[in-house]
Amino acid sequence: MVSITTLWLPILASAMGVFIVSSIIHMILGYHQSDWIKLPAEDEVMDALREFDIPPGDYIMPCGGSPKAMADPEFVAKWTRGPVAMMTVWKSGPPTMAASLFQWFLYILLVSVFAAYLSGRALGAGAETLEVFRFAGATAFGGYTLAILQASIWYKRQWSTTIRFVIDGFVYALVTAVIFGWLWPAA
Repeated sequence: MVSITTLWLPILASAMGVFIVSSIIHMILGYHQSDWIKLPAEDEVMDALREFDIPPGDYIMPCGGSPKAMADPEFVAKWTRGPVAMMTVWKSGPPTMAASLFQWFLYILLVSVFAAYLSGRALGAGAETLEVFRFAGATAFGGYTLAILQASIWYKRQWSTTIRFVIDGFVYALVTAVIFGWLWPAA
């Protein structure tokens, strides 16, 4: 068993490695550019919604509010007539990534801490690199990918987008596994 405090270096190094790789994936490789498509008549839809001054949040329309209300014929007619949409409204203003990048790094750090915790509980100092790779990589893969599948199951995100994010998560898990294997404490 290895103390999590002993694993501070692989935790920080893997978090930095994943942060750098994720930046390369999203800023240079560009294969996520098709994750979002432009809404037809975007300007007209934005103008129509602007007058309602909708506060930031997650919305669905039509919104039944309860299983009983969703069975109401009037609700079913609205759903059938459409459009049916889920949307997240962000705060208006110039786009900024600072807060999101900070939160992303904290998330990566959390995944690395979980990888360290589980690997450290299962393996001792001087463990074989392949064993460390397996434990840290499997934990990181779960942390980066498994919950993403729900977006396609429940929120109708395109499966192709979800698969791209799962591929990203696999790459992030590999980075985490390699760094943990490399920096694992000797016996």
